[in-house]
Amino acid sequence: GDTVQILEKCEGWYRGFVLKNPNAKVSNCVSHICCTVCHPHLTHRQFETVVPTEDSVITEMTSTLRDWGAMWKQLFVKNEGDLFHRLWHVMNEILDLRRQVLVGHLTHDRMRDVKQHITARLDWGNEQLGLDLVPRREFSMVDPDEISVTELYRLVRLFCFLTTTTSFLSRFERFFVKLNKNGLPKFPEKTERQCTLFVDLGSGDLRKDVYIISLKTCDEQKKNTCNVQYRRPFGCAVVSIADLLTADSKDDHLLKVYACNTESDWSQIHDNIIKKVNSRYNLSGSNTGLAVALQLLHGDIEQLRREYMVLFTRGVSITKKLGFSDVIMPGEMRNDLYITLEKGEFEKGGKSVARNVEVTVYALDADGQILKVFRLINVSCEPGGDEYHTFVLYHNNSPRWAELIKLPIPVDMFRGSHVRFEFRHCSTKDKGEKKLFGFSFVTLMQEDGRTLPDGTHELIVHKCEENANLQDCARYLKLPFSKSDLPGNNQTMKGTKESLWITSFLCSTKLTQNGDMLDLLKWRAHPERISDSLSKLKEIDGSEIVKFLQDTLDTLFGILDESSQRYALKVFDCLVHIINLLQDSKFQHFKPVMDTYIESHFAGALSYRDLIKVLKWYVDRIIEADRQEHIQQVLKATEYIFKYIIQSRRLFALATGGQNEEEFRCCVHELFMSIRFFLSQENKGSRPITQTQAVFLQSFPAVYGELLKLFTVREVATFIRETLGSLPTASQADCPLEAVKLHCIAKTVESQLYTNPVSRCILLPVVLRLLQAHMQEQRDLVMCAHILTCMLSLLKKDDTPAASEEVDLIVESVLGVLLRTILEIANRPQPAGPTLRPQGEFVSCLLALLRHMKDRHYQQLLQRFTSKDELRDFLLHIFTVFRILIRPEMFPKDWTVMRLVTNNIIITTVLYLSDALRKNFLNDKFDYKVWDSYFCLSVIFINQPCLQLETFSASKRKKILEKYGDMRVMMGCEIFSMWQNLGEHKLNFIPAMIGPFLEVTLVPQPDLRNVMIPIFHDMMDWEQRRSGNFKQVEATLIDKLDSLMSEGKGDETYRELFNSIIPLFGPYPSLLKKIERETWRESGISLIATVTRLMERLLDYSPPLFVSSLQNFYKTELNKEEMYIRYIHKLYDLHLKAQNYTEASYTLLLYDELLEWSERPLREFLSYPMQSEWQRKEYLHLTIIQNFDRGKCWENGIILCRELADQYESYYDYRNLSKMRMMEASFYDKIMDQQRLEPEFFRVGFYGKKFPFFLRNKEFVCRGHDYERLEAFQQRMLNEFPHAIAMQHANQPDQTIYQAEAQYLQIYAVTPIPDSQDVLQRDGVPDNIKSFYKVNHIWRFRYDRPFHKGTKDKENEFKSLWVERTTLTLVQSLPGISRWFEVERRELVEVSPLENAIEVIKNKNLQLRTLITQCQTRQMQNINPLTMCLNGVIDAAVNGGLARYQEAFFVKDYIMNHPEDGDKIGHLRELMFEQAHILEFGLTVHEKFVPQDMRPLHKKLVDQFHLMKSSLGIQVHISSQILSDFPSRSSNLWALSYVSHGFFLSFQPSPSTSSLSSNHSASPNVTSSAPSSARGEKSPSALRAAIPNLCSFAVCLYQTFISVFTQESY
Repeated sequence: GDTVQILEKCEGWYRGFVLKNPNAKVSNCVSHICCTVCHPHLTHRQFETVVPTEDSVITEMTSTLRDWGAMWKQLFVKNEGDLFHRLWHVMNEILDLRRQVLVGHLTHDRMRDVKQHITARLDWGNEQLGLDLVPRREFSMVDPDEISVTELYRLVRLFCFLTTTTSFLSRFERFFVKLNKNGLPKFPEKTERQCTLFVDLGSGDLRKDVYIISLKTCDEQKKNTCNVQYRRPFGCAVVSIADLLTADSKDDHLLKVYACNTESDWSQIHDNIIKKVNSRYNLSGSNTGLAVALQLLHGDIEQLRREYMVLFTRGVSITKKLGFSDVIMPGEMRNDLYITLEKGEFEKGGKSVARNVEVTVYALDADGQILKVFRLINVSCEPGGDEYHTFVLYHNNSPRWAELIKLPIPVDMFRGSHVRFEFRHCSTKDKGEKKLFGFSFVTLMQEDGRTLPDGTHELIVHKCEENANLQDCARYLKLPFSKSDLPGNNQTMKGTKESLWITSFLCSTKLTQNGDMLDLLKWRAHPERISDSLSKLKEIDGSEIVKFLQDTLDTLFGILDESSQRYALKVFDCLVHIINLLQDSKFQHFKPVMDTYIESHFAGALSYRDLIKVLKWYVDRIIEADRQEHIQQVLKATEYIFKYIIQSRRLFALATGGQNEEEFRCCVHELFMSIRFFLSQENKGSRPITQTQAVFLQSFPAVYGELLKLFTVREVATFIRETLGSLPTASQADCPLEAVKLHCIAKTVESQLYTNPVSRCILLPVVLRLLQAHMQEQRDLVMCAHILTCMLSLLKKDDTPAASEEVDLIVESVLGVLLRTILEIANRPQPAGPTLRPQGEFVSCLLALLRHMKDRHYQQLLQRFTSKDELRDFLLHIFTVFRILIRPEMFPKDWTVMRLVTNNIIITTVLYLSDALRKNFLNDKFDYKVWDSYFCLSVIFINQPCLQLETFSASKRKKILEKYGDMRVMMGCEIFSMWQNLGEHKLNFIPAMIGPFLEVTLVPQPDLRNVMIPIFHDMMDWEQRRSGNFKQVEATLIDKLDSLMSEGKGDETYRELFNSIIPLFGPYPSLLKKIERETWRESGISLIATVTRLMERLLDYSPPLFVSSLQNFYKTELNKEEMYIRYIHKLYDLHLKAQNYTEASYTLLLYDELLEWSERPLREFLSYPMQSEWQRKEYLHLTIIQNFDRGKCWENGIILCRELADQYESYYDYRNLSKMRMMEASFYDKIMDQQRLEPEFFRVGFYGKKFPFFLRNKEFVCRGHDYERLEAFQQRMLNEFPHAIAMQHANQPDQTIYQAEAQYLQIYAVTPIPDSQDVLQRDGVPDNIKSFYKVNHIWRFRYDRPFHKGTKDKENEFKSLWVERTTLTLVQSLPGISRWFEVERRELVEVSPLENAIEVIKNKNLQLRTLITQCQTRQMQNINPLTMCLNGVIDAAVNGGLARYQEAFFVKDYIMNHPEDGDKIGHLRELMFEQAHILEFGLTVHEKFVPQDMRPLHKKLVDQFHLMKSSLGIQVHISSQILSDFPSRSSNLWALSYVSHGFFLSFQPSPSTSSLSSNHSASPNVTSSAPSSARGEKSPSALRAAIPNLCSFAVCLYQTFISVFTQESY
């Protein structure tokens, strides 16, 4: 799977090297290699790399997937399952897409979509994994060397900004579907009648609350009649489009249908449902619903016709917006009249109840013929009907319908047409037709050609009961139709209560409701009204003008061509009005209509003369005019006026073959002379023209493109340069003209004209002059940055000598002010929240400019400085700016490409400027500030995270090295070179630069260290010459190393760096050899030794150990008391954070012990105020006491309370003395009343060379946390050392483990050995007191390891079971200033099986006594611990119990072979005897306190105890000779085994139990034997023979009882 580069081919073999490891040379068979064609690429560092000729997207996919593969596995290790699985799916998806691209069978559009999808997935994965942002253009990665830095900055910034848009809420036509009584389509075979396409729905509409509303009416038929139907309200369903679009399912959505509670609310039911006015509607039925499916289609109507041909071939209906779409293009025809029947008001007509009113609507032409044009907006693509019927509301004289109908009447039929509304009463009692009782009508066009105005109309209801009366429409058309048209004296008609309200809305491109517009469009019919019509054009509503835009413009230019002398000025004003109308946000989308008209429909070939003449006339009047408003409107329209002028001249030239060219050019030149003259004017008195100048400059850049259609580039550039150059230079900062100037410059730089090198050379001086003025005054910086970005982006594209001259000009004009601007912005306080900061733009501009600068540019730049002070200020500014650019917050974290480009430019610039630094600021001209700024910049540059190549992946590191090399080494070489040039001025940087240079040496780069280490020798040498020693160098080195840890750099990586740097101060050849040749050799080596030891102590992983070690180092070796105290408090803070209150107290006690009870004043230090030594010691005492209290270490707190109380008493401070005595008393109470946990102790061995210095091959004892047992502690250690291997045995490791290049942890529990034996052994001391001394002030710990010596007895392994006892002595007692302390000494002894048995039984007896006492004194909350302990001793049936000890040590063979153990055997018998009495007494106590539910268990224990006593008989027959060899007491005790009704205890510890050294280990097990009678009775002769022995036994038994029961505990 490795990629190899082939160098040569020979007889079927390839020879080359692996790309990821060029040192690995390989030879492979041709059949094993899959070749990819590549081409060599030479980097700017003269390194050759090979680049595949495949698509760059494929190359990026390959490298990215390789990087992701390693990181993906780490996600699994880190248990990040969610991202692991998501990345897995994305990687598979990218692989599939990669295959599609490689196959190459995709169309161009499909390939583009696939690449876009691939790059989106790659960017997502890089973001999720925290990888670098990849700047790309057209889906391909960009090479930073191939584009301008400003372009690179723009590309990476595109990922960080989003845009939002606003839109308006649209209203649409309605769509009508017919369903049968079963709810199915009436015409199921005609699927096109069941669906519609809502068009002109913008993305903004979907972000609004847009609903689909379904109003359902049903057809009902009268009873006992034929073919008489009417419509009735049924229900309404409402759904939000957003809900349909966000639904997961693509199936139909069932909408609930609601009905009105009252029919009169039918017209508002959809509003009530949306507003959730539940009181006005209810669910129509549980089984009622409407199934709706929705699909969102993107694109315009023509695109949809191409992509969804099936929809349109079936004739799907189109549902449009009410009214026009956003843009009306020339040639679009539409003539739709929308009428909404709102409501009616009718009388009862002599009936007792209200009428059931139905309205029938007809449209009739001028001849009275009914037009078949009716549609309920979209009646499923059916042809238009000749009538329309409304639904009927039951018994309602004031019905509200709100039904919308559409009348697409042709334009030529509008004149004379009218709409008639017939009103009929519907009743089931009438057997004939519906009964007519009245009608209304409305004409569609007036006599003057105006159509029915939009809005609501109240129509008159005329009485009529016969259909025949309506046959002749000429009769009723003479009647008034609207109450608003009635004359004032017709009160009869006005007073009638019956009316019909309708709302009309006309959507027409040819008809208008405005009479003035009509007069203008028909100017030829009434020439005398031309002047009036032109004057009234400004009063016409803008929507009417844009609706007839093309016709209006044709009219204006028609008048201009025929009557230019008379109407030129008015036509020009009208044209300006229309142009400015399109500037309004409401009509901006009509600009394309104007553009299309100019390009395709405009025909005024002679208009340019009049337009130029009138425009010049207005410009010439600007200075004298008192009011500037109208002139400003004219200048606002400059763009389109020039468009008309240019297009008119082109049409004229095309028609005449270019006649009058000179005349035209002369007119244009005169026009620009007038413009320049008015622009050059400044405000004078009461006629300010600044605002007028600003208006012109806003529209002026739009003229450039038009001028280029008729003039050369040089001519146009000259026009612009002279025009902009005529602007007044002296203006106030708050003048609005200044901002407009800058915007004009920005538009100029963005224009197509500026991209031409010829025009750029002409325009650049004036652009730079205005830009420099704004930047110097810190005005409009965002716009200034934008202008600079555009200018410098063009330089990269045009790398010619002319471009070099441009660089010179830009450097001379803006470099200095650009540096000052960046400094100014960086020093400003940044407001909270997101703000538009131009700093990034200016930075990219500075980098782009520096990148273009070559040797000649730097030489010219340095020659321009007339004095050393100017050069000094420039160097300080640029060095400071570079330090700002290196800051981590300068760019986002993942902008690595931008950071690398920045660093490459910085180091190139520094190399150029360092020569100027050497030539101008050395020897007698030495300037410390400039040199210091240079060195600080260099150090910061080397230490920045983005250059630490060791932290990057191999592929990323390889790419950086190939493109830029290791820039740290380059800068390090420059530091060394500059340092060598300093000479005696080096003393100025000692010791200031020791710390910074030391940081550089910590970078794990061998070449860099080779360069930097000799500088330290130089420092030591010069310090020795100056002071005779280098104590200052030593002190600074130590302080710097200490500060590195204080700054939080002590993570694992940094410690590894420390570990690798140690050899530099130890056996580093060049430094030590140089030191050995000096006269100050001894002190130099001593310094290095001191620093080496300090750095070794900085290697520790554990913060408490690390800090405590440094404490001792600063105190004992360096004698730095202040540093020592500082680390005391660091360790104290660590303990408090970890809630180690006891250790925190011991730590702070170290500082307390340094102080005396004196009145010596102490300065302010750390968090302590300035105070006396007595006050500080008092405060420390109180703090320590408080922490001892929190750590439940009250005994230690009592000692400090007494000491502090003595001080209060000596000062007669009885108030505080009382408080202290009360605190001391409270501690005594807490000791007796509160329960304290006894911690476990663990021995930890750190073996292997991979551990840091302070842990390597050493062993420690750790005080565990509360409730922490061995398993939890071991897991905690493995988490802290994840690479460590846990050793599974307790044997001491051999040298192989010690010298291994790994980490081994050996952990086991140890038992504390208390020193205060007098307290623990004293009878009558409460256990609460003893528990403290068992685990506090402990120096020694014990660990027992069982082993077998000699032959192991399989029947009874305890005969050969020995214990290897290890005693560990610590350097300090636990607890102390740390939970860890190193083992200072270890002692090893072997314990015999008999001695081990004695200890086990003794410990178990002690445990039983303690539990019984606690139970008697009710110190235990429950009796469970005592129960478990009794059960463990009595019911020990695992290994035979005490019987195994009896078999092992009380047999004849053992006694004869070990005569020296007679006393020990006797002691063991006494302990057994003692245990029996303890058990019997314990059962008595247990019986008193055992709960009722545990009574059966207690009874079982009692029975087993009796069985145990009665089961033990005579196990061994011992001769009198053997008995005579033992002391009398032993013989008498031994006689116990002959008593058949006595008892004998048998004990045998389990191997696992006896090996546990903790006092929490499992107890010895006790088992009972079967009674002797169960094994058979002894014969009478045998009993008689045993009588002498029984007599002696009786005496011995009496003596034993006396000796046992006289002990205090009994």
